[in-house]
Amino acid sequence: MRTLWLAALAAFLADQASKLLVVHLLDLKSRLVLPVAPPFLTFRMGWNEGINFGLLHGAGARWLLVAVAVIVTVVLFRWSRNFTRPLAHVSAGLVIGGALANALDRVVYGAVADFLNMSCCGIHNPYAFNLADVFIFAGAGGLVLWADERGAKTP
Repeated sequence: MRTLWLAALAAFLADQASKLLVVHLLDLKSRLVLPVAPPFLTFRMGWNEGINFGLLHGAGARWLLVAVAVIVTVVLFRWSRNFTRPLAHVSAGLVIGGALANALDRVVYGAVADFLNMSCCGIHNPYAFNLADVFIFAGAGGLVLWADERGAKTP
């Protein structure tokens, strides 16, 4: 379980540090766009009140989504107690850390701070995301690959 909490803490801190650096210290919240290595990487400020692609945004969604993050954390922690593979614990930690980092944004700002915008090969991506989103996605993928449980039959 220590591995899970270390991964969660690392994901949480990396996300919050990136937001502090880019959104506040580089003042992206005022500048709105900062080309880094266009078109591959541009910092583009976005405040997401909902979930992916702005879905489920609205007045009541903020606290509902904070509650969902807490529930996901509790359920994932309880489920992970049965994991036997260390990579499954890391994966669960990435999801937990990312979910709690985005939840903190919702509490502090009322929305999630998104700023990573990546495009390539003539395809313009209008959407922005953050490191917490990357950790959640990677952790979910890792859970699909490595989550196993004690006592479960493996082929």
